[in-house]
Amino acid sequence: MSFLNFRAQNQTAKRERLEVDLSDTVVYAVGDVHGCLSQLRSLEDKIVADAAGLGGRKLIVMLGDYIDRGQYSSRVLDHLVASPPTGLERICLAGNHETQMLDYLDGRLSLARWLATGARSTLFSYDIDAEHLADLYGSGNRLDDYIRAAIPREHIQFLRDLPIMVFSERYVFVHAGIRPGVPLLEQEDDDLLYIREEFFEASRRLDRWVVHGHTPVEFPRIDGRRLGVDTGAFKTGRLTAVRIAGKQGHLLFS
Repeated sequence: MSFLNFRAQNQTAKRERLEVDLSDTVVYAVGDVHGCLSQLRSLEDKIVADAAGLGGRKLIVMLGDYIDRGQYSSRVLDHLVASPPTGLERICLAGNHETQMLDYLDGRLSLARWLATGARSTLFSYDIDAEHLADLYGSGNRLDDYIRAAIPREHIQFLRDLPIMVFSERYVFVHAGIRPGVPLLEQEDDDLLYIREEFFEASRRLDRWVVHGHTPVEFPRIDGRRLGVDTGAFKTGRLTAVRIAGKQGHLLFS
């Protein structure tokens, strides 16, 4: 069943879109982490080594989906809440899995539906066994209250504050993609988090390069002005980043 079926109703206000000047900036865009802490640390070490030989500003853009599926979601959030490596800046974008977690925590999504998106591993990373707790508390408000109280406030605030897009004159960095033909600042959050077919199959030439995750590929894919860097780290063990400096790109792997 498609994760599109698990979008919550009554979404909150649009997330922030950040316009940045990348004229003197090296960007490292990192694909979906999904709880893979060791791969994130390994890739970050390689980014640090790569950036050491380059001038200008260095910016890591995390493309969303830090949680679910892999084993270490809570520790991934700990890592991202902390300061980035010395000499680098970091912007973390929202993915659909982060917004689904918030939808559950805010009561817009049931626990059963959240678990169906891969959240069981996220709860385990907080030492929460939802099935065992359901035997103790039942499946109602007491269970939900227990789970919500167990998630650190710092993690919840981090999820709430995530912007949804970074863009410049030449590039857009976003979790899933964009809806072709719609101005960037008028894009719907749901499209930026979930879109697939309409983004990939559109014949319209994109105004900017769109660097995204969300749709797993065996190897980073360039399709028109679309560059997908989600290489399914939780299955393949390979987390990918693309280094972008001006018009040049270079791939790094965990």
